[in-house]
Amino acid sequence: MTHRAWVAMLCLVAAACHQPTAPQVLDVRASGQTDAVTDDPDDPAVWVHPTDDARSLILGTNKAKAPTGALVVFGLDGKTRQTAAGLDRPNNVDVEYGLKTARGVIDIAVVTERLQRRLRVFEVSERGVADITGDTGVFADRAGEQAAPMGVSLYRRPGDGVIFAIVAPKEGPRQGYLGQYRLEDDGKGRINARFVRYFGSFSGTGEIEAVAVDDAPGFVYYADEGDGIHKYAADPDGAAAGTELAHFGRTGFRGDREGIAIYAREDGTGYLLCTDQIPGNSEYHVFTREGAPGQPHEHKALGVIRGGADSTDGLEVSAHRIGSFQRGLMVAMNSGPKNFLLFRWEDIEAAIRR
Repeated sequence: MTHRAWVAMLCLVAAACHQPTAPQVLDVRASGQTDAVTDDPDDPAVWVHPTDDARSLILGTNKAKAPTGALVVFGLDGKTRQTAAGLDRPNNVDVEYGLKTARGVIDIAVVTERLQRRLRVFEVSERGVADITGDTGVFADRAGEQAAPMGVSLYRRPGDGVIFAIVAPKEGPRQGYLGQYRLEDDGKGRINARFVRYFGSFSGTGEIEAVAVDDAPGFVYYADEGDGIHKYAADPDGAAAGTELAHFGRTGFRGDREGIAIYAREDGTGYLLCTDQIPGNSEYHVFTREGAPGQPHEHKALGVIRGGADSTDGLEVSAHRIGSFQRGLMVAMNSGPKNFLLFRWEDIEAAIRR
């Protein structure tokens, strides 16, 4: 072998040694599934009953034009309890607790209604959902797909209980991609959305749809599909408002970064999960919720799990005991069968700790 060939071979070996090791993917099995929706499932949310967790509900969107577009309500057995139809291409949904209104404190679910350029607001109770949408137009100063809402996550500010919707459009600028809106009672039983700010950077690759807020510490995370996970302060009045706090999850994904969900323990620990959207068997990257010692915004990658869901878009996690889900629940959109898969958190945690 010539000297030049030796050098070339050594360079190839060195390059191979420096390639990042693909994370081990651990399989978990779904413990249940919901009924199928009629058209196209997109995003789930979980409402936890205040006194009887067994009567909690799973919500999911049926992403279609009106009149078949809908917010679908399931029981923990996966059976359809209610279909709130007539929504015009609903994409994402999120749940928040304790909205103050003139008639009392209520729990709400908020859905992005993409073709109507607005949010749809529903009161949630054990009876199901009831539409209480007021003036909820979004991105009024933008046009085209930059005015079409897709992702949404709700933030309840701990200090005063004010609830905000953080909304991601189909397209957006490199800076100020997300819109934040304060949700307020109009005094007549309807909820309005008042613009607060634009914030958030964007790589320019793909789009941003998945958004998740961690209420207690006040952080918002969103998935830049082709680039990584961004972290900002959720409080628009806070000292760090507008400052990017972290940018992680930039390697190891094979598909688009989609649904984000947070498993939040009361002691401040937990997990952040982000979907790797893969046909046939999507994967979910797991990171620490809490940062490293002395580095509160460093989120360590713990592993990757998968559970047989096809091309998962929306993802939700709850750390509450919910019926037979003793330590919490993960809900994953399952594209082909048009439903949502349900996972016991203890199965997920056992896989992560292997």
